[in-house]
Amino acid sequence: MKYIILICARGGSKGLPGKNIKQLNGIPLIGWSIKIAKQIDRVSRVIVSTDSEEIAKVALKYGAEVPFMRPKDLAQDDSPEWLVWRHAIKYVESHEGEDIDAIVVLPVTAPLRSVKDVDTCIDLFEEGGVDSVITVSEANRSPYFNMTVNDDSGYASLVISPENQIIRRQDAPEVFDMTTVAYVVNTNAVKLSNGVFKGKVKSIVIPQERSIDIDTLLDFKIAECLILNG
Repeated sequence: MKYIILICARGGSKGLPGKNIKQLNGIPLIGWSIKIAKQIDRVSRVIVSTDSEEIAKVALKYGAEVPFMRPKDLAQDDSPEWLVWRHAIKYVESHEGEDIDAIVVLPVTAPLRSVKDVDTCIDLFEEGGVDSVITVSEANRSPYFNMTVNDDSGYASLVISPENQIIRRQDAPEVFDMTTVAYVVNTNAVKLSNGVFKGKVKSIVIPQERSIDIDTLLDFKIAECLILNG
């Protein structure tokens, strides 16, 4: 089975400006994803999709390929990541004549993933019967027990109201937080559908300490602490 690793990093981050190349323990954030990607034996190419020349230079320095610059219409705040994946696949297949069975997406924002985390996702994908493999972590809260939503009048209720009252969170159905550690996705699914959950999906549970998703300065500081104390 032929894979490429895709790392998507646009230049216009709003939550933490410049985060994709912000230094985390002496390495630009995108460098952490590239370093792991280069250790995945079943993948021969590591491609970065970016609209930023600055990010592209850093990506090349750490050993990734930047065979194209991402179009501006796919680098907006509301640009669906799924369409960014589709663009990368179509570019590689149409411009380079390379057939790809699946992409392994490693978001920049999860720098604490391990090689084993990614390999385990690929292993599950290769068992068959799925369009995508995602990563999740144990959730601290539950929509059945301690997550609320307000109605139009401002009254709060549980996100999901169970038929029978749940006294302890441990008695609620098990739920998980979706993480950005890794995605393994069939290329045909990316081309023909419009989202991960439009197809058959399985998940790999990743420990919370490797599932940190950096979106804010606080997230960044937490990642720094985990690295320094790891």
